[in-house]
Amino acid sequence: MSQTVRTRPEGSGQALSEAYDTALLDLDGVVYAGGEAIAHAVDSLATARAGGMHLAYVTNNALRTPDAVAGHLTELGIPTVASDVITSAQAVARLISEQVPAGARVLVIGGDGLRVALRERGLEPVDSAEDEPVAVVQGYGGPDLPWSRFAEASYAIARGVPWFASNTDLTIPGARGIGPGNGAAVEVVRIATGAEPQVAGKPLPPMHRETILRTGAERPLVVGDRLDTDIEGAFNGEVDSLLVLTGVTDGAQLLAAPPKHRPTYVDADLRGMLTGQPEVVEAGDGFRCGGWTATAGSEELELTGEGEALDGLRALCAAAWTAAGEGSCELNGGKALARLGL
Repeated sequence: MSQTVRTRPEGSGQALSEAYDTALLDLDGVVYAGGEAIAHAVDSLATARAGGMHLAYVTNNALRTPDAVAGHLTELGIPTVASDVITSAQAVARLISEQVPAGARVLVIGGDGLRVALRERGLEPVDSAEDEPVAVVQGYGGPDLPWSRFAEASYAIARGVPWFASNTDLTIPGARGIGPGNGAAVEVVRIATGAEPQVAGKPLPPMHRETILRTGAERPLVVGDRLDTDIEGAFNGEVDSLLVLTGVTDGAQLLAAPPKHRPTYVDADLRGMLTGQPEVVEAGDGFRCGGWTATAGSEELELTGEGEALDGLRALCAAAWTAAGEGSCELNGGKALARLGL
């Protein structure tokens, strides 16, 4: 796929909730963290919805069913129905259904989200390699998933049964911190078998396809906190994205982002959906946003001026991404980010 290399965050004269018909929102790190709503998320989403924006929640976590996710969001004060939720379990179930006969048995290494999604596609979940499955599917099964489940997958894959994974996120955030995600579990089976799974979740095309099929979005905006799933997924789907800084991505990672990880817009939290976005403009040999001007020096990124910290970050992005071109910026931005408190 050939795309123009993004060299700066874009501006928008319209509120993003007006410029796009559908927000495709990640959950962990965007809407909630550790099960609790992130500051400003509930009110921002209510305002966007009242203005006519369709809200859809797109998660790589295959453990919970759409009903369970919708129930959790509703409890947090975000009215949601199951059809508003798209999971990597749904995406991988569709991928499998396109390659195996209707009613086929599929060995499940994971939780209820996978089982419900498989049944929705007319497939039969089973628990043992001895049940003659025609496929193996692996998704996050929670922290108590027994080690024996990985062995069961390995036995079937070693017999030539095709292997699918809902996603390969190496980590998953929780109330106590960052824990191993489904990608870490996939690595266990990969080491045991030497096989490679077909993967459905973000940032890969099957997840974006599932999302568009289920939402009917014509002008979608991906909203996420992870560069390697949310933003890369938007890049692969050739749609715009908003990075919010309420999750795992920090300023240094953003400045070093290669083209596929560069968001269209950057904001602090979901309030950014309700406003326009300031423009970043060329200023001599640097870039200006608000009261800040950023330039790429010989060894580090330099920042002058004053104003809103996010404007300084946007200016720094432009200087870093322009200097990096199609690669990753290697200039040190530590002093500039420290000045912004980021």
